[in-house]
Amino acid sequence: MNAPPILSLADLQFGYVQASPVLRGVSLDVPPGTITAILGPNGVGKTTLLRIILGLLKPHAGKILLDGKSQADYSRWEMSRLIGLVPQSEYIPFDFSVLEFVLLGRAPYLGPLDLPRAQDRARARDALRAMGLEHLRERAAPSLSGGERQLAMVARALAQQPRVLLLDEPTAHLDLSNRDRVLNVLRAQARAGVTIVFTTHDPNLVAAVAGYVVLMRQGALLAAGALDATLTEGNLTATYGIPVRVMRWDGRLFVTS
Repeated sequence: MNAPPILSLADLQFGYVQASPVLRGVSLDVPPGTITAILGPNGVGKTTLLRIILGLLKPHAGKILLDGKSQADYSRWEMSRLIGLVPQSEYIPFDFSVLEFVLLGRAPYLGPLDLPRAQDRARARDALRAMGLEHLRERAAPSLSGGERQLAMVARALAQQPRVLLLDEPTAHLDLSNRDRVLNVLRAQARAGVTIVFTTHDPNLVAAVAGYVVLMRQGALLAAGALDATLTEGNLTATYGIPVRVMRWDGRLFVTS
């Protein structure tokens, strides 16, 4: 029997301006422990959708269930243990060290005045190691390069130990080596039972790591399903509005225009 979805969206409607909808009737079920890619051109509402799932934005209509429970019934503390977010970019206003920045991911497990414990520091060090950043742990976080900062944000989310990990264009600032590092970490997290949901405009990134694909255009879902059934020439041509070719080589899909 199939496991019930850990994330379920029903007919979500949202717009920053009422007369100009950003999301139009988005419905989606995400099975637990999967890697789901939300794919589409820039400006179709992918980032907005992640912010609604996280509770940072409130939809005008529709329903969100997290692990079978209405999103509205979770406290902020419960949400921060359940869901983590890696944004596209983030301003770091203080001179945190990289280790201190990653330790922020342990906040859901600490009281308001508590200091990080030994186990919190161990978890943060493990996350830094996973992202290849342990040698930078004493560096001031604002001094990191764009790619290093992206890896540090992933490390912070790993230290948080969420059951659902949302990532917004997670490899946008990374070179090939660090891109592969992030993808390998996502695969390892999924094998450990974490549900991964990431946005991207790159169908080849989707083909490399995702098992489930959601295609978006103009705020609506065009298709959703398993990788091979969804990442097709017809679906991608409709998504991007240009002719798209899908090829298979050495057992993998490759997409070109």
